[in-house]
Amino acid sequence: MSLTAAGAIGEHTVPSEKGFSTSDKSFDGKGDVETATVDADSDSEEGVLSNERDIATHVISVDDDPSLNPWTFRAFFIGLGLSTFGGVLAEIYYFKPQTVVVSLMFLAVVSYILGVFMETVIPRRGLLRYLNPGPFNKKENAFVVIMASASANSALGTEVLAVQRLYYNITPNVGASVFLLFSSQLLGYGIGGMMRSILLYPSKMLYPSVLPLLSMFDALYGGGMAARKKLRVFYIVFTAFFFWELFPEWIFPLLTGLSIICLAAPNNAAVSRVFGGTNGNEGLGLLSISFDWQYISPGLNPMTIPLKAQVSSLLGYILCMVVFVAVYYNNIWKAQNFPFLSQLLFYENGTQYDQTLILNFNYEVDPTLLAEQGIPYYSSTWVVNLLSSNLGLAATLTHLLLWNRDDISSAWSWMNLSGIKKLWANFDWKFWQSDGMRKQDIDDEDIDPHYKQMLKYPDAPNSWYFVVFLLAFVVALVVLYKTDSTLPWWGFLISLLLATISILFFCALAAITGLMLSIQPFVQMIGGYLHSGLPVANMYFVLYGYNTVTQANLLLRDLKIAQYAKLPPRAAFTAQILGTLLGAILNFIMMNSIIDNQREILLSVQGTNIWSGQQPQMYNSQAIAWGGLSHELFSAGQRYQWVPWAYVLGLFIPVPFWVIHRYWPKLHADYLYTPIIAYFIGWLCVGINSANLSYFAVAFLSQWWLRTRYPRWFSKYNYIIGAALDGGTQVMAFILSFAVQGAGGTSHLIPAWWGANQGGNYDHCLMLN
Repeated sequence: MSLTAAGAIGEHTVPSEKGFSTSDKSFDGKGDVETATVDADSDSEEGVLSNERDIATHVISVDDDPSLNPWTFRAFFIGLGLSTFGGVLAEIYYFKPQTVVVSLMFLAVVSYILGVFMETVIPRRGLLRYLNPGPFNKKENAFVVIMASASANSALGTEVLAVQRLYYNITPNVGASVFLLFSSQLLGYGIGGMMRSILLYPSKMLYPSVLPLLSMFDALYGGGMAARKKLRVFYIVFTAFFFWELFPEWIFPLLTGLSIICLAAPNNAAVSRVFGGTNGNEGLGLLSISFDWQYISPGLNPMTIPLKAQVSSLLGYILCMVVFVAVYYNNIWKAQNFPFLSQLLFYENGTQYDQTLILNFNYEVDPTLLAEQGIPYYSSTWVVNLLSSNLGLAATLTHLLLWNRDDISSAWSWMNLSGIKKLWANFDWKFWQSDGMRKQDIDDEDIDPHYKQMLKYPDAPNSWYFVVFLLAFVVALVVLYKTDSTLPWWGFLISLLLATISILFFCALAAITGLMLSIQPFVQMIGGYLHSGLPVANMYFVLYGYNTVTQANLLLRDLKIAQYAKLPPRAAFTAQILGTLLGAILNFIMMNSIIDNQREILLSVQGTNIWSGQQPQMYNSQAIAWGGLSHELFSAGQRYQWVPWAYVLGLFIPVPFWVIHRYWPKLHADYLYTPIIAYFIGWLCVGINSANLSYFAVAFLSQWWLRTRYPRWFSKYNYIIGAALDGGTQVMAFILSFAVQGAGGTSHLIPAWWGANQGGNYDHCLMLN
């Protein structure tokens, strides 16, 4: 298994792909689980899609029509409208009991409908013909999706602001808050944009999560009988799941997680912890069957993630349940004093810890006040999550260095005197005059076919991304000192250095596997030891150290959409900047509205099936623990000393697998992603857990059975069906959020009945205090 992160940070060239390892081919040999067994009735002459280049060239079209124009009035009109819509929806989902993201398919479907509507109703004669130049095209749709996608992510800066409102009773200045969001969102764009040649252009950087979207585009805009058949399938599935979502989300919420064991033993606390899972922080959801696609595909569509990554996450999931139960029932770290699943801090007797009682007027931890209140505790399952996160993050570094040593070294080959001189000489300081044309041999067979098509368009050069970075950097420094963040300038610089290194490793992992590991615990630990006793400084350190990586990953993902859709780079750049700035403003407005209307629920441990403060709770408790009490909780000899030690242990996890594969390659030890296995050991620590069995069932049905038994059908329909499932579900989920679930104020839940247990957990497991 090869996780490639290769190349040099160059503006005009992209590395040849001859250096990329393609050891994946070894898994299609005779007798392997991924060997094609094509059914005689499938009428297929195609083999199993065995590597990233095969998938990128067979599942989606490589062709380009340069005559298609994305710079149209309706593209901007729909893009800004959907950015408004997506920014509001993303902030609503931030306060949900399960982490859900706004689906790309949802945005694409809505934009397609609106585009066709404008194409139909706007006259093509007279002055109005400039507003309707012709049929709504694929590049317009991609432009709209990228703009709306940039807006439809809850900015981490709103998490800092929410914590200040909920736990510190601070309402920050509006202007400073908005500029805080701008700077924290754009820093990652600047850094990630300058790494495009490493993390975007090569075929190995597949970004599997975007394949359903591009498959849908091919169906919507492709000609011929095959495209019409795919489009018909899309409409049928989309419509069916649009109406189906009414049942699990409102009429029959028991379908969020049907647990026979909960129904058989509704008053058993142990059953609730292990088998319950339909409500936030209820239990592990073992053997629960979910019929709610919103939770089966909360952010990672199981029909898109490669099988190898799914196998590793399944192993981690199984280990997670074993470890959680063992830790709790062996009362490790006094586990039974606290809720089974929680992100809060507690006193030893199990009551919620009041952090304001240990802080002075400068929001620093006062040793005298701390001695009076005592050192807080975490729920033990949350400690396991911290341990596993650290193991996975450290294992990622070793894994890449072992399996991709040559690629990683080439990625940093520019960091020498001659390389820096070359970058300096080639850097176009008059960025506004750059023609953007890239010098590349278009006859080179090793260039990614999609990237080759993009060479005809002017690029958004590195200088543009550098200017974005520089502006965000200056604004961030001003905001840090104007808002009394307590984070010094040198701490801010260290956070950006950590982010830059992390982008190379973890964005490469996300590009290949579709799974993005959160580096938040690692950044919090570093910030905690650098700024001990300063929880607010820790929040800002994490904002700029962690959110920068997240934003870089989102930028690169959306630029991959542009590359697959052949959207000119400068159009993609414009869409991303506009969407990001608009989304930040809307996130801020919506956050304040939800806190005003749902404050008590957001402060409660479990929340409801609709609203939850789990994410600001987690962010706050981590800031207090790491920023204020890192030495008291995590240093050598203290209660949670193994949490930072997990970074050291994690460095060695991939080594045995690498040794086994080197000397006994037939054992296929390279089939396992050790960072993902380690990371998923803490996966079930939060949220609604009733959908995991359904998630893996769909994943293996799609990525194993269909892909290997019916490869032709898989290539034609797998990703378009995934797009329809996400799109239909999320359109209805948005409608229900405002119509009945209280996103706009008062909620209107279905009257209580057996399938809607409004007074307790929906799966009828015991509600635990």
